[in-house]
Amino acid sequence: MNGVRAEPGRVRIVVADDHTVMRAGLVALLSSEPTVEIVGEGGDGRAAVELVARLRPDLALLDLRMPVLDGVGATAAITAAGSATRVLILTTYDTDEEIERAVEAGAIGYLLKDATRDQLVDAIHSAARGETVLAPRVAARLVARLRRPAPVALTARETEVLTAVADGLSNAEIGRRLVITEATVKTHLLRIFAKLDVGDRTHAVVTALDRGLLARP
Repeated sequence: MNGVRAEPGRVRIVVADDHTVMRAGLVALLSSEPTVEIVGEGGDGRAAVELVARLRPDLALLDLRMPVLDGVGATAAITAAGSATRVLILTTYDTDEEIERAVEAGAIGYLLKDATRDQLVDAIHSAARGETVLAPRVAARLVARLRRPAPVALTARETEVLTAVADGLSNAEIGRRLVITEATVKTHLLRIFAKLDVGDRTHAVVTALDRGLLARP
């Protein structure tokens, strides 16, 4: 393993994983692939950062949880240094928090260790080209997250107004209860309708109850 440039079409990579057996297996697996060249390996994130700075590989294949510096920290350091090296996370963890931390740090891909050899090799080449790579389970989680309704928060006054609506009060009665004008009540209701994406008082109350924004009677 050295800093000699790879042949055209080959991807030069460094591998970092604190599990010696896992790292050795990964290196052996990829060393048999003619389009991939392992130029360095390390057992923690700090070693990965140093390898990238010294060897300037096309790709850093990093485990997520490592001692000294974890995969997210190493990714952030590599990105902050302005390196052209892409980072592909290879891990067993697929929680939303782990994925978000890695992507925010600058990782271009997030792959799980149950990937097949062909999937891993394809991901390495795609990531080296600058393409986003996500394990199918990870992609599905992100899509599901994006499809969830955006969180809605009502102000204290909006909650008071909607609670009064739920109590069956008219706008004038709400104004008297809260010591505000009827016009102000209408303004609050319009804002509530917009936040909850509804068109009337009844649906506003039902939606707010369903989302836990109002206490059930």
